[in-house]
Amino acid sequence: MRTDPLVDYDEAVDRYDPVLGIEVHVELGTDTKMFDGAPNVFAADPNTAITPVSLGLPGTLPVVNGKAIEYAIKIGLALNCQIAEHCRFARKQYFYPDLTKNFQTSQYDEPIAFDGWIDVELEDGETVRVEIERAHMEEDAGKNTHLGGATGRIQGATRSLVDYNRAGVPLVEIVTRPIEGVGERAPEVAAAYVRTLRDIFRTLQVSEARMERGNVRADVNVSLRPSPESPLGTRTETKNVNSFRSIERSVRFEISRQAGILDAGGTVVQETRHFHEDTGETSSGRVKSDAEDYRYFPEPDLVPVAPSRAWVEELRAALPELPAARRRRLLGEWGYSDLEMRDVINAGALDLIESTVAAGASPQAARKWWMGELARTAKEHETELEQLAVTPAQIAELQGLVDGRKINDKIAKQVLGKVLEGKGDPAAIVEQEGLAVVSDDSVLTGAVDQAIAENPDVVEKIKGGKVQAIGALIGPIMKATRGQADAGRVREIIMERLGLS
Repeated sequence: MRTDPLVDYDEAVDRYDPVLGIEVHVELGTDTKMFDGAPNVFAADPNTAITPVSLGLPGTLPVVNGKAIEYAIKIGLALNCQIAEHCRFARKQYFYPDLTKNFQTSQYDEPIAFDGWIDVELEDGETVRVEIERAHMEEDAGKNTHLGGATGRIQGATRSLVDYNRAGVPLVEIVTRPIEGVGERAPEVAAAYVRTLRDIFRTLQVSEARMERGNVRADVNVSLRPSPESPLGTRTETKNVNSFRSIERSVRFEISRQAGILDAGGTVVQETRHFHEDTGETSSGRVKSDAEDYRYFPEPDLVPVAPSRAWVEELRAALPELPAARRRRLLGEWGYSDLEMRDVINAGALDLIESTVAAGASPQAARKWWMGELARTAKEHETELEQLAVTPAQIAELQGLVDGRKINDKIAKQVLGKVLEGKGDPAAIVEQEGLAVVSDDSVLTGAVDQAIAENPDVVEKIKGGKVQAIGALIGPIMKATRGQADAGRVREIIMERLGLS
């Protein structure tokens, strides 16, 4: 139960200067674990993706995963880091129930990558540069499941189960330097930074980077100080936050909570904290340890890692186009406005639109579908665009039917609904359900003649020069043909029948 007083967020950032520090852990998508040959898989039966090395059994020895080293270097290069000529692993020691060795193999004073930076673009186009202190390699821990309590946490649980499948999965931890000067935008900056990293990981193809699976997790440090000129305040670290919305909410809450403590003359405790999705609040975990408390010492069972400069440069030359550069290129190619592109990015539609354009649709048509009808559908179902049951190729096919005047926009929306229901591809649906546009002049002429006969007043307006009144004739014709008439051809026939063509 929360006991700390809260200060309104706007008041808090008006009186205090927030400073962030973010540690992001990304699970690498290698075939095997960091130090042994156990498979690196998700959702396997508990304790099946393990070997004696995973369990740290006596007599076992670790061997470094070369692909994990490669992925770590790629991440470092993408973050504009220097790549170490020589680095080593260390033992980080405290009690880990989910690492049977009772220490984590990590890197301490010699990380694989260091001294980098990344530019983070916010929703309104403002750019914030975040400096990277280090990116180091380590192994993940297993998963504890606490049972018998009300919250699923260890507090109040009657028993705990441990699954060691994740123990030893390769990780890269990216640690920022203090992020200063962001003021009231601190929550937005924190989420945008992690989103930027997530996009980079996916572009590099070093991880699936699915936050809901824990592939990417953020530890968010927050501290307050009276002014930008003051020394840094005492920080708290909210652990393992795994969604962008939760990152924003946790930062906002911590700023309000810490401001309440400081306003009351109290002292912020340096500690880890847990974020609660249901309430948007954080709760105390444990007093935060300093580096010396972990009793780091060099891992004696692993040789140092010394990537050659030639290999590093080879990896640098092979880096794919990174997200920021790609967005700038597509902005020019597609002719979108800056606002349109930001909307596309914020909606998570960039990849979908690019694939739709590659499948044959125009950039404007692709944007129309993904940011219009499909965005509304995703919102109604409270899901992400990419989770909808439609592919970019199907959207391009649907637009092709419209461009070819085989269906009109109204019918296209009906067809899209059936695609989303899993009834097939657009062209097949149009064929099977007889939804093609009616363009047969013999059919359309009869409908036109009937509309003219039933609306003499409209006809007089049109003949009198009010050509826009033609819409009053087209409406009944569309209704008579269940919306399948070729509206353009209908207009032409009306003008012909009235002697105005």
